[in-house]
Amino acid sequence: MSNIVRKIFGTKNDRVVKELQARVQKINALEPVYEKLSDEALKDAFNAFKADVRSGTKTLETILNDVFAITREASKRTTGMRHFDVQMVGGLVLHGGNIAEMKTGEGKTLVATLPVVLNAMSGEGVHVVTVNDYLAKRDAADMSRIYNFLGLTVGIVTNDLDNDAKRKAQYDADITYGTNNEFGFDYLRDNMRYAVDEKVQRVHNFVIVDEVDSILIDEARTPLIISGPANRTLDGYKIADGVAQKLTKEADFTVDEKNRTVLMTEDGISNAEKLFGVDNLYSLDNAVLSHHLDQALKARYLFVADVDYVVRDGEIIIVDEFTGRLSEGRRFSEGLHQALEAKEGVMIKEESQTLADITFQNYFRLYNKLAGMTGTAQTEATEFAQIYNLDVISIPTNVPMRREDMNDLIYKTEREKFEAVIKDIKLCHEKGQPVLVGTASIEKSELLHSLLKKEKVPHSVLNAKNHEKEAQIIKDAGVKGAVTIATNMAGRGVDIKLEDEIKALGGLYIIGTERHESRRIDNQLRGRSGRQGDNGKSRFYLSLEDNLLRIFGSDRIKAIMERLGIEEGEHIESKMVTRAVENAQKKVEALHFESRKHLLEYDDVANKQRKAIYNFRNDLLNPNFDIETRIKEIRVDFVTNLLYKAEIYEGIAETEYNIEHLVSILQDELNASFDAQHLQNLEFTKLKDVIVAELQESFDAKMSVVDETQRKEIERILYLQVLDNTWRAHLYQMDILKTGIGLRGYNQKDPLTEYKKESYNLFMELVEQIKYECFRTLHIVQLRDNKEEEEKRAMDEMIRRMEEANANATLQHQSPYADEEDDKDKKAARNEPCPCGSGKKYKQCCGKSGPKKGLLA
Repeated sequence: MSNIVRKIFGTKNDRVVKELQARVQKINALEPVYEKLSDEALKDAFNAFKADVRSGTKTLETILNDVFAITREASKRTTGMRHFDVQMVGGLVLHGGNIAEMKTGEGKTLVATLPVVLNAMSGEGVHVVTVNDYLAKRDAADMSRIYNFLGLTVGIVTNDLDNDAKRKAQYDADITYGTNNEFGFDYLRDNMRYAVDEKVQRVHNFVIVDEVDSILIDEARTPLIISGPANRTLDGYKIADGVAQKLTKEADFTVDEKNRTVLMTEDGISNAEKLFGVDNLYSLDNAVLSHHLDQALKARYLFVADVDYVVRDGEIIIVDEFTGRLSEGRRFSEGLHQALEAKEGVMIKEESQTLADITFQNYFRLYNKLAGMTGTAQTEATEFAQIYNLDVISIPTNVPMRREDMNDLIYKTEREKFEAVIKDIKLCHEKGQPVLVGTASIEKSELLHSLLKKEKVPHSVLNAKNHEKEAQIIKDAGVKGAVTIATNMAGRGVDIKLEDEIKALGGLYIIGTERHESRRIDNQLRGRSGRQGDNGKSRFYLSLEDNLLRIFGSDRIKAIMERLGIEEGEHIESKMVTRAVENAQKKVEALHFESRKHLLEYDDVANKQRKAIYNFRNDLLNPNFDIETRIKEIRVDFVTNLLYKAEIYEGIAETEYNIEHLVSILQDELNASFDAQHLQNLEFTKLKDVIVAELQESFDAKMSVVDETQRKEIERILYLQVLDNTWRAHLYQMDILKTGIGLRGYNQKDPLTEYKKESYNLFMELVEQIKYECFRTLHIVQLRDNKEEEEKRAMDEMIRRMEEANANATLQHQSPYADEEDDKDKKAARNEPCPCGSGKKYKQCCGKSGPKKGLLA
């Protein structure tokens, strides 16, 4: 029934695209108007619109048609490329704060220029996010011709930009290109600065995320973390790894690959306790040991070298499971990275403590407007809508798609599958048809590489170990006879252009050697072929030993193969089996969605706290912030708390006040001396006021050695230091809380609710601690009088010079007949120049053994 309704009325996507196409016709009607203008006249028209926007007389919506038309004209004149109508539709989708799903080769980079130019007119900056530095540099260089023609400046933020002043200059541009990691880490670093002018980023106005599914979905489970050393012992990891190697799988522990967990058996716990030499592995005293063992078992039985990580130059480097790229500088958390280092026998590096962190979800939700583009987003449309409030709009291709996507071929064993793949590759290579082979891991790409070498088939390999030439390898994947093996990275964002001869041979042939956990990654691989109406074909080769089918979906498929009596080397090919594989992928996608949602729910709690701390931090950086009033308020609260600590409360008789105890507390807490007699027989409010006034007076006296500006700066810097230190300690407490909160589920309590409750209590303690530590530090800190220091240094210098002058005068008035022999013996070492002036060493001149030489010799 739903299919009939869709055929009659069309889908929501169709209706949206139809409305946008009608607007494109209005933009097209302006093309002849701007075509007639000279370059200068076109620029003047654009600048007039920009002036109207910045003065507030016009909005972006009212000038959209004209600006899109001007941008198209500027592109024709600078790059030779004219935006197709479907690209104009894509531009409208992005400007509306949505996701434009456009097939590979449809020119997403050019599409972005339309909303980028329009939104950059406000002067608040536009960010364009790409998946790697190469694409950021390429896109910025290619599109800056359009931007510069219209008088807009372009910046690029890449990993090799190590100067803050240069980074700030890139962000100050109208349009800034960069990677998601660079933008996110710069935001965190900005919130660790001690002056406003040290910050590199401006407001978060409008951002377009290229390959939005990769960044906002695939990488969303990995938060951005700036960390520092935690100063904890590392010996436990080696000991735990040794114990893990002596335990037996199934007997001592079980491995759940689906949920990525390792569970100890009763026998395993007993054996581990004997090996560790402890009575109870799960007692509070041995909590660290049990945690280390858990991570050691995960490292050995769930994490595989050249799949999850690589060992290079004595380091464990994570392989991103979705892109296949090495994640330089990233480390697994909660001791897992140290467990892998122990497993591989490389140097174990210190555990780190979180100094600042944020998820990509919460970073990109900081922007006033967020938009994205990709070739594959519809499978995650629900998640984009729920998490980011983004609609996915599928844009029609400019030319109809001609690629042939064939049914999967499924074999019983991996060996049979790869034999069939090699046979298919050789057939294509012999006739000259280029082949791009996708693998799910570095390990499998190197296995295929060795098999092709045996068959003497020339080929290129693109994986995380060989990513430097990524763009060139992918570009060359479409030449005659080319065979290219690539992991999931497969050159996202790089077009594979085909000559007419290749099109005649059937176009680019995509072979997938394994289904990925996500359908999007498979679709991305397929999308390398069939760009802009080119012909091509794609096929996936699978086996029952593939991880996806083995863990999630092989039972039903295995039963079908056994019923059909499949022999060695034979395969099955049917839509029913392909659907079964897709169902297995949907199961994994649902698991990952829940994982990302779970992470976000927890991070949302921390995010509210992060915003509160960062907002207050920004207040402190503001030179107009009234810090003096804030300190006065804290002083009153602090004294009130000290009175309560001394058990002095409002309403009780003054005779019951223990003033001696109060004076002792003031001395201990603030190093402040008070006369107990002076505080006797005062009612509560008066007592508090007297203490506050005396503390204010002593503080003012201490600060009198500096001027007003210096005083504010000292107060601000000390406040910031206290804020940062207590915030970092709070993040550590939050990490500990998050690690153990799941256990509350065994007590029939919702871990998330418990986490919200506990973290709120921790945050309220943090707020009080910040105020307490700030006030205490300000009162205890001692300021040196620089003037006195300088005078003392000057006096010391004068005394030194006088002493030198006196010494020289004494030498000059010595008798010319003094015994030089004694003087030389005292003053010259054996290897020093001889004092007699001969130029020889003392030991070879006057210091030689034998007859002594004196003045009268």
